[in-house]
Amino acid sequence: MPNLLANETSPYLLQHADNPVDWHPWSLGALERARREDKPILLSIGYAACHWCHVMAHESFEDEATAAAMNEHFVNIKVDREERPDLDSIYMQAVQAMTGHGGWPMTVFLTPEGEPFYGGTYFPPTDRHGMQSFTTVLKSVARAYAEHREDVNRSAAQLRQIYRPPSASTRADELTVQMLEVAYRSIAQRYDATHGGFDSAPKFPQAMALDFLLRHGARTDSRHAIDIALNSFRRMARGGIYDQIGGGFARYSVDDQWLVPHFEKMLYDNALLLRLGVHLWQATRDEEVKRVTCDTIAWVEREMTSPEGGFYSSLAADSEGHEGKFYVWSEAELDALLGDESALVKSYYGVTPTGNFEGANILFVPSEPAAFAARLGVTGAALAEAIEGAKTVLYEARSHRVWPGRDEKVLAGWNGLMLRAVAEAARVFDHEQFNTLALRNAELLQREMVRGGRVLRSRKDGITRIPGFLEDHAAVALGFIAVYELTFDERWIDRALEISAVITDLFWDEEARVFFDTAHDAEKLITRPRDVADNAVPAGSSLAADLCVRIAELTGDQADRGRAERVLRPLATAMTKHAIAFGHLLGVADMLVRGGVQVAIAGDPAGDDFRKLTRAVADTYVPALILAGGDPASGGQVALLRGRDAAGGATAYVCRGFTCDMPARDPALLAELLRGVTRASVPGAAGT
Repeated sequence: MPNLLANETSPYLLQHADNPVDWHPWSLGALERARREDKPILLSIGYAACHWCHVMAHESFEDEATAAAMNEHFVNIKVDREERPDLDSIYMQAVQAMTGHGGWPMTVFLTPEGEPFYGGTYFPPTDRHGMQSFTTVLKSVARAYAEHREDVNRSAAQLRQIYRPPSASTRADELTVQMLEVAYRSIAQRYDATHGGFDSAPKFPQAMALDFLLRHGARTDSRHAIDIALNSFRRMARGGIYDQIGGGFARYSVDDQWLVPHFEKMLYDNALLLRLGVHLWQATRDEEVKRVTCDTIAWVEREMTSPEGGFYSSLAADSEGHEGKFYVWSEAELDALLGDESALVKSYYGVTPTGNFEGANILFVPSEPAAFAARLGVTGAALAEAIEGAKTVLYEARSHRVWPGRDEKVLAGWNGLMLRAVAEAARVFDHEQFNTLALRNAELLQREMVRGGRVLRSRKDGITRIPGFLEDHAAVALGFIAVYELTFDERWIDRALEISAVITDLFWDEEARVFFDTAHDAEKLITRPRDVADNAVPAGSSLAADLCVRIAELTGDQADRGRAERVLRPLATAMTKHAIAFGHLLGVADMLVRGGVQVAIAGDPAGDDFRKLTRAVADTYVPALILAGGDPASGGQVALLRGRDAAGGATAYVCRGFTCDMPARDPALLAELLRGVTRASVPGAAGT
């Protein structure tokens, strides 16, 4: 018989609905049962694309004897970390404090009040590699709770100390140009000049840190900073971490050369890498970057978009019980499929008879494409045509394999990140199909996942649920601003401002001078979570600060700017010491310190002269661009447009702090002004 998870919509929870474990979703009812029966809670947190979550489920949660022990001694709660990042954050803190590391699956034992007292990540079914078996852990914890309650309570009390609420900061650190330079050097010294990226295996893309380096390089004329970002993107794009046949990036590489990925594909990683790719193309005009960026958007549209326009969450690493089986190839398969073209394609993709992954081949590009073409004596265009033809054949053949599982829930925050990336790509590449993709997604989010400015977290099978977190509100609002910059339709600014007002009302704490990740009227947990570091996704407070600065630049609302400064200044020291953990927030700091580059284009957005000016903006990399456009007499909330003259035709105004250079009607002049103002570094500090 299915357990209570059968009533859920999360694909991850539904994967466990037929377990013999008496699973509960997180609920007041489950906590009350634990109190009533005086049982500890076994909290298991994971997500649908998690390989080791599937392993532990098969080894332990599907095992009748293990399930019997769990049901006898515990109230068992299963949580999808993607639906409930608040719970994941709270209990991950505890696991990291207890073990020194974290990860998923996460297994935490709680008192009936929800306080953690013991935990870890994956537990094997038998003792091995110095790890206790899961059944041993279950027996030990059950015995401790029944016979040594005072020790359990002592452990819970010790862990409570990690949840001390933040006090109002008295620090007033300056946000300065020098701080940004130190942060750049801190990240750059970790650069792997041989393989790109940072540090050693396992290797994560670190898209936000790379985007900051690109921004810093453009601001300071640092070719080294730009080269780090460009070379890292290229090396990833040529590695196995990038799906050479279907597009899209995997979560991370298990080696330092980007060859062997952890094969799961997450929406958020691809959103951040897509936006980086758009910015890199603007800054470098690198065609390889553009191709990979556009191919990845095509993958999103083809494989990760719902019929109503929402972006799905992830593709799992496993198919047919094996990690990566969907993506790898034998030499014989390529020979049979490609015929006379096989030799060229095998050489291009590093294919060997013995393979590079468990006897099979992960396709990667071991040589720089132009050098490879030169060795063959063919043009780059001819090589590209041959490879594209082979990719079409291989994709068709691969589509008949057993596909990895797809998590089809639509998460507001992750959709906001992807919406922002696709909207920027549509504007920069002038791509109508990307335009349509962005608008369909924006309309879905506004229609189904925003209610009176409040954002809901998750949508699946036509059901929208779970009150949104700070990251959901801020990411969706930033996505809407990107759609405004694409369309100059002011209703998207109005929607972003409506969400921003809700953020201030529900997530900002004036006394502590911080944003919290949960609303003040959310379910009361053992602590109110507040993450400030940018991890796999930008922190909620990082996105909220970004939103505040952009709204201040568009509308002139200095209260929003003040909130952003109050968030960032206490973190100035941390941003220099641990810069790679604050990639997105450093971009916000750059905008506060050096100022946004405001571009107001007055005129009719449908006119040819207007479109030529917007193309000049799109073709130029402007790291802190604040873009407005349309009829100055429209009476909207974009103060940047007010008082602009378009009587002689579409006119662009390039401004800093609402102080503008000469009006420009010539696209070439506008591009020159943008290049100049991007490199103009404002000395001094923000917030002083």
